[in-house]
Amino acid sequence: MAVSNPPSEIEQTAREEVLPEGTTAYYKGLHTWLRRAIYVCLFALVVEGTLFVPFLVVWYGWPTLSMHEICDELQKVMYSDETRQCKYPYPLLSPAEAAGEKTSQDTWGVQPKPHYPRLGFRQLVTIHQQRLARDTQQHNGTGSR
Repeated sequence: MAVSNPPSEIEQTAREEVLPEGTTAYYKGLHTWLRRAIYVCLFALVVEGTLFVPFLVVWYGWPTLSMHEICDELQKVMYSDETRQCKYPYPLLSPAEAAGEKTSQDTWGVQPKPHYPRLGFRQLVTIHQQRLARDTQQHNGTGSR
């Protein structure tokens, strides 16, 4: 008759699954599915961002306008200020972009409501060309008089 020895502590711990910290055996399945769902959502956000940004850039007027011109025009439309320029690269440790801005005509709250018109497809190109035409007309008009 063979005598079986009880398993040692090392063998018992080797057989037990090692769970992530903070997870009990009861919630192991739930945590596994939550982790999978979070990975899928993060992956979807990354893919959405990589596909959405080029779409927006073309919508705003690239390649007719450069990225810097698009940024400048957006600033001018958002803040109703013809003198606004994009700061690139933005200075380190400086105040927020719109800090102290008084020309913006938005209604501020939890969800701010802008009062500038919505921009249509490649409308920034038209706005930019109109601004350049006004500038050249003013320059030529004041220079010839």
